[in-house]
Amino acid sequence: MGMTSRDIRLLGLVAFASMASMRMCDPMLLQWSTDFGVSQGQASHVIAAFSIAYGVMQLIYGPLGQRLGSLRLITWAAGISAVLSIITAVSSGLDALLLARSAMGGVAAAIIPLSMAWIGDQVAYDSRQQTLARLMSATVTGLMAGQWFGGFATQYLGWRWAFALLALLFATGFMLLFRSYMYRSQAAASQQAKGSAVDYLRGTLALLQLTNVQRVLLLTFSEGALAFGGLVFVPSMLIQDFSLSASAAGAAMLLYGVGGLMYSQFAKRWINWLGEAGLALTGGICIACGLVLLLLVSPAINGALLACLIIGLGFYMLHNVLQTQATQMAPHNRSTAVTLFASVLFLGQSTGVVLLSMCLDAGLLHQAFVAVAAGIALIGFAVSRHSLSNIRSITSVS
Repeated sequence: MGMTSRDIRLLGLVAFASMASMRMCDPMLLQWSTDFGVSQGQASHVIAAFSIAYGVMQLIYGPLGQRLGSLRLITWAAGISAVLSIITAVSSGLDALLLARSAMGGVAAAIIPLSMAWIGDQVAYDSRQQTLARLMSATVTGLMAGQWFGGFATQYLGWRWAFALLALLFATGFMLLFRSYMYRSQAAASQQAKGSAVDYLRGTLALLQLTNVQRVLLLTFSEGALAFGGLVFVPSMLIQDFSLSASAAGAAMLLYGVGGLMYSQFAKRWINWLGEAGLALTGGICIACGLVLLLLVSPAINGALLACLIIGLGFYMLHNVLQTQATQMAPHNRSTAVTLFASVLFLGQSTGVVLLSMCLDAGLLHQAFVAVAAGIALIGFAVSRHSLSNIRSITSVS
């Protein structure tokens, strides 16, 4: 049974909720610092804990997705995420919040990567980037909604209400997916595969010995640390340097998502204009320029809004190229390869969050952002070179 538009919509719903959950906390750091009597850097460990759990659990979801079925696993992840969102909302202290968010990261980790793996199995490579861009539209919208509502709820409702609404969203996704997939036949509902955990470990180690896999994962870790890690602290910079409220900072980050939608909605045209290599290079340059602009224009809010838009457009150009390369770096074992990609990406993010939180507490966030901008420009160049190398390899084979 092939992929349908309904499949994309349902996967998009839970992917929306997953990304909203991931980014909802970014505007809450200052409020957590006040509520729990800790520094912003210490509060940011809650975000790092989510990312670490998200990354580590990819190594588990690879074999589980093969044995139990990606769609079934996504369904139950949505249901459990609803419960954990309620637990997060009633957390009484920073330690309880950190524990709840760690569990949330470990469970939500199944949703987007296994959706990518399923798309990789169902859609031919020449159409895959456009299909992934459709899924990306849902994730970008979730990012926008999460960052905006996280800031809005923090200022006007209380941050706990943000997680109560998130629980309702996950519960809706769970019920729709359960109804759609749990009553299908075993063959249609999963891509069940035989094999032991030892077989999976051997397969993973074999993938890690491939030069192409090593290169993609190294670039992915770097992107996670710099681009994803840096994104966490943009709302804090908007609040401190531009004197915005938490809700206004969250609203400003909507433009980051708008930049992503500008890419995802016109992905085919961008690809035709720039090619895969050109997308990666342009994306890295846009992110670097946007970060530098953000530092230079303070306290002019119009300049900050333009910077967020440019960063968002560039980020999704670069990330979509890496995401597409991840689905092709080991076609013979795609599910494991994609979960490795997601694991490394979010372990990179957690590393970036921890390092940047240290810079924040030391008063060096501006200097750190300059280093992040330079690093991302280099990553864009490296991903572009890797894309050209892949194209030459495919051409020589054919």
